[in-house]
Amino acid sequence: MSVKSADRPGQLDVVLVKAGRTKIRYTGELLTDDGTRVAVRAPWAGGGVRDFGFVRFEPGDVFTEYYWRDRWYAVKEVRSATGALKGWYCDITRPASRTGPELVVEDLDLDLWVSADGTDVRRLDEDEFADSGLAERDSEAAAAALAALDELESLARGGGLTALLA
Repeated sequence: MSVKSADRPGQLDVVLVKAGRTKIRYTGELLTDDGTRVAVRAPWAGGGVRDFGFVRFEPGDVFTEYYWRDRWYAVKEVRSATGALKGWYCDITRPASRTGPELVVEDLDLDLWVSADGTDVRRLDEDEFADSGLAERDSEAAAAALAALDELESLARGGGLTALLA
């Protein structure tokens, strides 16, 4: 029998939805919720190692994740088990919604990676976004998603990503 996060003070279940289905669900430590932005810390929730070529996510990594109720993205600061900053993985999402112990975020396929030193800023999964059909189904959401990706890339290239998370 699993214990619900409501039974563990300071815990929050993060539910990532993609194409109407739960992609992943995990429990993290609720750091803050100011009514607009929610911050959660959680260990790497994937199974085993995920090697992207430019970064590896692996057991022991710690993600400090920032979600907004009024923005179309989430930013995840990624640190190794030793605390070394690997970088920031940014998901383009619909604004997050929280109901009690559950934070639900809908992934819109677009992502941005920013290395710890800020020299590697790369847009990811633009082909998946194009193939998702979102532009045809919901052109306003697609436009918001692309604008969010542009905003994050601009912040990252201008050195403003850390200020966003402060």
